Amino acid sequence: MSFKTEVIEKIAALITAAFGLVAALAWNGAIQELFKLLFGDQSTLVAMFVYAVVVTIIAVIAVILIGRAAAKAKGEEEAAAR
Repeated sequence: MSFKTEVIEKIAALITAAFGLVAALAWNGAIQELFKLLFGDQSTLVAMFVYAVVVTIIAVIAVILIGRAAAKAKGEEEAAAR
């Protein structure tokens, strides 16, 4: 692989990660506003931990579902290639 190709791949990966971060921050703000709407404007330590635990659970479930979907798509692609 040439140096130019490697640089382009790394830049593409960094830009993709940057957009992922922007999306994550947008979702973070939206979820925080939802929590404020549901539970009031509580910025206590307990409320912050509850928020962190709920977001972590959602993230874990999302990662599992995405991983399963990717594995299924890969399996279907491999089966079609046979």
